[in-house]
Amino acid sequence: MTYAIEAEGLVKYYGNNQVLHGLNMNVKAGEIFGLIGANGAGKSTTIDCLLGTKKLDQGTVKILRNSPNPKQKSHFEQIGVQFQESAFQNGLTVKEICEITHSLYKNPIDWRTKLADYQLEHHVRSSISTLSGGERQKLCILLATMGQPKLLVLDELTTGLDPIARRQIWNNLRRLNDEGVTILLTSHDMHEIETLCDRILLLKHGNVFMEGTVQEVLSKSGAKSMDDAYLQLTGEGIR
Repeated sequence: MTYAIEAEGLVKYYGNNQVLHGLNMNVKAGEIFGLIGANGAGKSTTIDCLLGTKKLDQGTVKILRNSPNPKQKSHFEQIGVQFQESAFQNGLTVKEICEITHSLYKNPIDWRTKLADYQLEHHVRSSISTLSGGERQKLCILLATMGQPKLLVLDELTTGLDPIARRQIWNNLRRLNDEGVTILLTSHDMHEIETLCDRILLLKHGNVFMEGTVQEVLSKSGAKSMDDAYLQLTGEGIR
């Protein structure tokens, strides 16, 4: 079996606060994998450690069979990343940010032909500041895929979006996955997790609390939906 991500024994401290407690995590090539958990569970720290943007205190990571090194351009051209807070320089248009991002890669996509896939073809000369939340997030996906990545990492991509924009983005992600892109995503939207993900991993206080397919998690928890399972397993439904 081929893995896009192999992580073993991940330990991370911030000062005296241990955030990750020996985390083991494998993402199969070609799957959509969901990383879920309550705020503060360690999701964003896990992603940072997987990508090498934060240094591990213990553990090993292989991402696309290589150790993560943000300075190794040829390796990280194969990884597309959309972070939770996406900031664009004031005044840039869709065309300008696409041209800037396009110039960073050796073998980029033809972004002009892809605009229609993201319903952005009529916004090519629009200022990014005038786009709706959904349009901005679709632009983020387009930019993250500019280098034709094998792995796409998405952090809370559809937070705050209306149902139409959310479903458009889901369709974009399914298309990319059908084209062979492995996707790792975090989300608090359990319907999104249930709809998209082949497997999920639930983090709780920096530990793997449960892992498996949606049906396996539902069976283990005894819940009828991922919403109910999430509330039960994280304890967020207890007041």
